[in-house]
Amino acid sequence: MSTQRVFVARLSGCAVFDPAGDRLGKVRDVVVIYRKDDPPRVIGLMVEIPGRRHVFVSIGRVTSIATGQVITTGLINVRRFQQRGGEVRVLAEMIGRRVFFTDGSGGAEIEDVAIERNRLGEWDIGQLFLRKPKTSASPFAKGPTTFAAWNEVRENANPGQAQSAEQLVASYSELKAADLANTLLDLPEERLFEVVDELSDDRLADALEEMPEDDQVHILESLGDERAADILDAMEPDDAADVLAQLTEEQREELLDLMEPDEAEDVRALLKYSPDTAGGLMTPEPIVLSADATVAEALALIRRHELHPALAAAVFVTLPPYETPTGRLLGTVHFQRMLRYPPHERLGAIIDDTLDPVPATASAADVARMLASYNLVSLPVVDPARRLVGAVSVDDVLDYLLPEDWRSHDGDEEPATTAPGRR
Repeated sequence: MSTQRVFVARLSGCAVFDPAGDRLGKVRDVVVIYRKDDPPRVIGLMVEIPGRRHVFVSIGRVTSIATGQVITTGLINVRRFQQRGGEVRVLAEMIGRRVFFTDGSGGAEIEDVAIERNRLGEWDIGQLFLRKPKTSASPFAKGPTTFAAWNEVRENANPGQAQSAEQLVASYSELKAADLANTLLDLPEERLFEVVDELSDDRLADALEEMPEDDQVHILESLGDERAADILDAMEPDDAADVLAQLTEEQREELLDLMEPDEAEDVRALLKYSPDTAGGLMTPEPIVLSADATVAEALALIRRHELHPALAAAVFVTLPPYETPTGRLLGTVHFQRMLRYPPHERLGAIIDDTLDPVPATASAADVARMLASYNLVSLPVVDPARRLVGAVSVDDVLDYLLPEDWRSHDGDEEPATTAPGRR
């Protein structure tokens, strides 16, 4: 399969469409973040919508990029674009920047930047289109051009310059979310907030999900309301609900009003449940399909790299509608069972209808017993009408049942015994 590559200068001005073909706006820039050893990663597009308003469209909401058009999911946050720390605009900040070849052959200026989609579906900076210094004294002459990979050039830095928060963020780029959370909490508070300002929304959201609730709230309160809402949008709904539950009702409503409507709706639904129940622990975004869907379709959804492993272990078959709260739950199809059938097999023919779902009011202890009894990693959660409202996974239950301070213990220590509390 050939690599999909698009040059940013040619992308500027391209129309942005929703899935129905309606025009939403046009591309004005591409936003990237730097990483330590890898090419910068594309995190989104700056799009001009009617009224000459510039908004940010996350790359996760972009389904297709070509030189002629961009297709999105149709969900666009219309809040005015504000560049975050650590974010770099390709056209506004990278084009024209001087770089030096790592082989010592001199320098060049960036004239264009190609972004490429990798095998995981993520977009990174690929080739750079560079112009070397001219060799002729003629005022009309131009220097020769060449292409180079990101790792074949370097940007100039002053010797002895203190490491910036941006550079520090780049050095953390390969850390797992849990390790990043611990690293951040080890920093002095002033430095912590500097680094938080530089982290992308998605990266900070991942780290916050791995922190104790007090630290989550402390960091969120240090941000402006709009960015705090963006972080909550990027968090898993159940984690966002846990954080919001620690705030005052006034703070909670202010942030929910700033969140994207779909995300806020999921979080509001979770906040209705007691924290020690299946409803309070579940995620409202399991994989839901119809009985007529095929094994191939289900496996394609499970392969999405952003999907949590516990949620990828099974799909749930329901009557329409297929977004929570769904129609009546028909049953579950586990990943291993799908592997035993041909791709064209209908899910309705292979569902497991022997496993009872848990009601949203079931206690965390009851959910844990069911998961352990049947050796499962997730369970469907239903309302009194047996409509699927979410799924609770083993990691949700573990986070609840473990002591509140379990994150602060090293692996070789014996954790203290305390009463469980809301995550």
